[in-house]
Amino acid sequence: MADIFDVIADATRRELLEHLREAAFASTSGELSVGELVEKMDATQPTVSKHLKVLRDHGLVHVRDEGQHRYYRIDVEPLEEVEDFLLPFLALDDAESGASIPIFAAWAGADVEQAGSSVGRAAADASYRARSVIQGAQGRFADVQEQLHDVQEKVSRRFPWRRDEP
Repeated sequence: MADIFDVIADATRRELLEHLREAAFASTSGELSVGELVEKMDATQPTVSKHLKVLRDHGLVHVRDEGQHRYYRIDVEPLEEVEDFLLPFLALDDAESGASIPIFAAWAGADVEQAGSSVGRAAADASYRARSVIQGAQGRFADVQEQLHDVQEKVSRRFPWRRDEP
């Protein structure tokens, strides 16, 4: 089975994702039918359907059947793997160029348009760092719980009676 990078490497699938992303912001349902996607693309219906199946199989889109029509909407959660991979490289680029976090630069009165070009990158990097800290804390919490369980077992073996018994 192809990984997420193989899936999004195809230009047709990236274009489909882009149209579905736009639909997510443009309509209340966030969906497009196969016919609507065919109209927006320079591709045939069988080609669009084939690529939608690949996207669906990898969890990048959800499908809803209504009669003979299929409606698709994007699911960005699987793309977090790509984001997690790319963010450290993008942050490295900002660090090497001497760029500061553009949000703070804008607050300090710097040229917001110039700083704004990497606001999304800085926000995504902050999100990545926060998720990393949370995941690390969750791992440490699980370790502490396991250690506590081990201590409780040792105490129970040493003192077989229970405190809550009369």
